[in-house]
Amino acid sequence: MKRSAEWLSSREAAAHLGVKVETLYAYASRGLVKGQAGPRGQGRRYRREDLEPLRARGAGPAAQAMRFGDPVLDTRITRMTAHGPEYRGHLATALAAGGTPFEAVAELLWSGELPAGAPRWPADGPALPVRELSRLLPLGSPPLTALAVTLPVLAAADPLRFDTEPQSMIARARQLIPRLAACCALVLDPGRVAAACDSGDPVRALALALGVRPTPRALDLLRCALIVCADHELNTSTFAARVAASSGANLYACLSAAVAAFSGPLHGGASEHVEWLVREAGSPAGAITAVAERMRRGELLPGFGHTLYPGGDPRVPPLLQRAVALRPRAPRVRTLEALIDAMQRAHRPAPNVDVALAAVCAALELPIGMGPAIFAIGRCAGWVANILEQQQVKLVLRPRARFIGDAAPTG
Repeated sequence: MKRSAEWLSSREAAAHLGVKVETLYAYASRGLVKGQAGPRGQGRRYRREDLEPLRARGAGPAAQAMRFGDPVLDTRITRMTAHGPEYRGHLATALAAGGTPFEAVAELLWSGELPAGAPRWPADGPALPVRELSRLLPLGSPPLTALAVTLPVLAAADPLRFDTEPQSMIARARQLIPRLAACCALVLDPGRVAAACDSGDPVRALALALGVRPTPRALDLLRCALIVCADHELNTSTFAARVAASSGANLYACLSAAVAAFSGPLHGGASEHVEWLVREAGSPAGAITAVAERMRRGELLPGFGHTLYPGGDPRVPPLLQRAVALRPRAPRVRTLEALIDAMQRAHRPAPNVDVALAAVCAALELPIGMGPAIFAIGRCAGWVANILEQQQVKLVLRPRARFIGDAAPTG
């Protein structure tokens, strides 16, 4: 019988695990791996896929640390709980519900202390070269592209960008975040950039950039969105920022790395997919059909379920409630509510923060695709906090790779 490629001899299996043949036999005797007799007395054989769990375990915690759910780095910034992220001992949802200013939450993440009042960030940050940036960004470009283009431009104009003293970096972040919020206007209406920059207030700057009338309820909705999105432990973009920070890269470069990782559809871009699902449903009446059709095709519905929150994402209620209260009769809001109800009736996972962000965009009557921009501006606070923490460690993050390809021929 011709041996299938998935079967390995004892010697091959031992080499695959990186152990001696005697050690492989010891594993088998303890039931850690199963083998079966080979044909015509050729010794025992082992299925490659049966060896993988043992191989991963034998590689040690450093090799396993890159898998979802395993701790990688120590941090004092955010603790994940069943009630949502806890920023330096304060639940994010409680900060949002209590009317805490976004700037105060950012200062909490950076320094560990929650200011008693509303911090006033300076409005005299670096000027945005709107005309030049607009030439690079056609109207309708994704808002994250505006962030990706603006960051290196501002870096080039900052002669002190390599100053990594914590207080200098915090001062730079206070100027930078409102400007990044303002630059979202570059892909919608560049004429809004100046007024947004002049505010110095990141929430108001974001509202003006997005074309949202800055009423108290609209600003409160944006404030809550920025706060609950501010940090979420070692997500992909935060880890990318920390890797860049560990090399000594400046603040702008670290944020650029974070934005690049964030832009993927499996991370920061997910809320846009929820918005397209709403468009697909078309109306509250079409929600059941849209869910049924996706399920019939075996497709996952974006924005539902979260590995860290099997009981439901705690960040959803404060945003969803405010969005519905602001625009209860808006067609997109009602369709989104119907999608959530249809998923619940089908006993599917609860909505996550991407659905909540889609609700925020629907209530504010924003064009499709602005959810990632809101998410990213909020997450800037957490990225800066993690960059600061990583730079104090003074340790280059350099994971090892475990080679699993075929060895080069010898002889």
